[in-house]
Amino acid sequence: MIGLLSVIEPTIVDEALSDDGWILAMQEELNQFQRNDVWDLVPKPLQKNIIGTKWVFRNKLNKQGEVTRNKARLVAQGYSQQEDIDYTETFAPVARLEAIRLLLSYAINHGIILYQMNIKSAFLNGVIEEEVFVKQPPGFEDLKHPDHVFRVKKSLYGLKQAPRAWYDRLSDFLIKNDFKKGQVDTTLKVRKTTRRVFFLTFSKTVPRFKV
Repeated sequence: MIGLLSVIEPTIVDEALSDDGWILAMQEELNQFQRNDVWDLVPKPLQKNIIGTKWVFRNKLNKQGEVTRNKARLVAQGYSQQEDIDYTETFAPVARLEAIRLLLSYAINHGIILYQMNIKSAFLNGVIEEEVFVKQPPGFEDLKHPDHVFRVKKSLYGLKQAPRAWYDRLSDFLIKNDFKKGQVDTTLKVRKTTRRVFFLTFSKTVPRFKV
């Protein structure tokens, strides 16, 4: 242990629950859920598929290989989702290399400085349309309602429709703020003003084979 940082990645939730550093990391993840209004605790519905949840533990390292952060991510066990009930199509995020090359080429030729932005817990900002229920997080069950489940409103990591929901919301936001889709590659968004040209490119979701 270094302060509240743990250098050991747990393999099971019981190990994490015995470590103050990982408990703090799990609580931070659940705080993100609360801030993003991800779900509502409801009585377990009858004749509905209840999807399991699990914790994934990863240490974030710096360039020297030192642990700088304990990251606990709660994910849905999407493999238990039922086709045409919990989802209709599956999507996977695909980065278009052509769009990145076009962006870099334009930036170099016009002396533009590029910045990369990482959106924290990106998928938690996507709104899902389907009715999906998941089990309570292992180790953090509600003591007053242990048999309740969560009705998901946002695209929890692990759900098959999560990439699509996040892409749709981000794309809609950009279009509403005067970005235009590229004519050759729709993953490239352009906003023109009288003084400068803004570009934004991001992963696009494309249909996968149904599984």
